[in-house]
Amino acid sequence: MENAIQVIFQILIIVFSVVIHEVAHGYAALALGDRTAKYAGRLTLNPIPHIDPFGSIILPLFLSLLPGGIILGWAKPVPYNPYNLKNQRWGPAIVGAAGPAANLLLAIAFGLVIRFVPAIQGSMGGAFFFNFLTIASTIALLNLVLAIFNLIPIPPLDGSKVLFALLPYKWNAIETFLTQYGFILLLIFIFFFSRLLIPVVLFFFRLIAGSAPIF
Repeated sequence: MENAIQVIFQILIIVFSVVIHEVAHGYAALALGDRTAKYAGRLTLNPIPHIDPFGSIILPLFLSLLPGGIILGWAKPVPYNPYNLKNQRWGPAIVGAAGPAANLLLAIAFGLVIRFVPAIQGSMGGAFFFNFLTIASTIALLNLVLAIFNLIPIPPLDGSKVLFALLPYKWNAIETFLTQYGFILLLIFIFFFSRLLIPVVLFFFRLIAGSAPIF
């Protein structure tokens, strides 16, 4: 029962985090001149318009049942029109990077809570603070996972937008290949190589929070 509650809690955090991730994409596009996400009603923290049944619920639930696995997920991509962006060269990369940046900011905020709250809590409510730090640890950890995962340069992940902006035109065959086979490559990575993210995530978690995750 306790394990089931923990899984549900983690999925709720994933949903909350991917919604913020997608809203950040939409606001970045809006700041650069594209109102597509606004007109589509996607600049909202209401999770309903954002939830992808597979990426937001089924996949995180499945991965949570695997021993020693890492929980990943995504929401429906926020629509935007790259031709409306003021900066045609770097606009798509900026919009793409906004999502992982939002998750990273969340991870830093809650990681700093873990770093500094124990120093000021004194003798007040040890059990309460432990539970609070456990929640903060879970939020920070899962948002680091989402930030780092989404920066992998495989379409449709955000890292591919940054990669494509950096690639010289003569290498556009790489973009064509990744765009054509990206989703297959992504599924292969998730189910066979996603554990490679764990040491990277833990490194940055300790760097921010000053300790290992608290569970």
